[in-house]
Amino acid sequence: MLRRTFLWLSEQSGVFNFVKKNRLARRVASRFVAGETLESAVEVGRALNARGITVSLDLLGESVSSAEETRAARNEVLRTLEAIARAEIDGNVSVKPTQLGLDISADLCAENMRQILIRAKDLEIFVRMDMESSAHTERTLRLFYDELHPTFGNLTGVVIQSYLRRSTRDIDDLVALGARVRLCKGAYAEPPEVAFQERHEVSESFAALAQTLLDRGTYPAIATHDPALIDQTIAYAGERGIPPSRYEFQMLYGVRRDLQDSLRAQGYNVRVYVPFGTHWYPYLMRRLAERPSNVSFMVASLAKETFGRR
Repeated sequence: MLRRTFLWLSEQSGVFNFVKKNRLARRVASRFVAGETLESAVEVGRALNARGITVSLDLLGESVSSAEETRAARNEVLRTLEAIARAEIDGNVSVKPTQLGLDISADLCAENMRQILIRAKDLEIFVRMDMESSAHTERTLRLFYDELHPTFGNLTGVVIQSYLRRSTRDIDDLVALGARVRLCKGAYAEPPEVAFQERHEVSESFAALAQTLLDRGTYPAIATHDPALIDQTIAYAGERGIPPSRYEFQMLYGVRRDLQDSLRAQGYNVRVYVPFGTHWYPYLMRRLAERPSNVSFMVASLAKETFGRR
């Protein structure tokens, strides 16, 4: 119930207009969001690199409503690519198809992505296409298959969510293509006919898909904070003689920092997604929906602020 409540709140723009002015909400968001500016994200990227962790800078914002907004987002992504190169950050970029116009026009989104990837190719920076709700899965993959991968190859990759029932087929198709895949559980509210509803089903699907990617994938990204799934991944790779250089673990900024450092200390590749921008509210709500400990952190922050002044 709590998870669904936060996911519902993530879609309420009216609530965002209220929450974004709240000091506590902004302080809680700062745990999971690098800041509202590109400059703040670059600084976080430098700090993570200093710990031996690579990054993926992620401009927040999705489901834009005009072509002008998509071009503004595209230009900010281009600025992000330039900033990564200028600061010599060991990192790449993550983009959302709806942010670049997928809900307006597939052609508009494809053109924005092409401009981004042309510059990314010049700078030798990888660009990941995020996966959003299941309503966008097929269109995102079609864009990848038909327009982007044939031209840019593994300069770009996609995300597959283990909670979707279709993901086994999608992983098989992407592995056959030799595409780079990021595997995550998924963070949107989906109906039972589309997605697994039980936590154990999502985890079992994740483990099975991770094994396929380890066996046959092209430098897969195993994106989870679940220690059990991480241990299973490490054990399976060890049994198959798959070296740590063949894959990487990915985590979110502000989540399980101890685990990030522990994995890196053991010699595993770790990349942290670093979200930034003014549209942090939906992202924050999805992070709170994912883990009860995140809600506990928010409550503890509220208590500290409320009673700490007395």
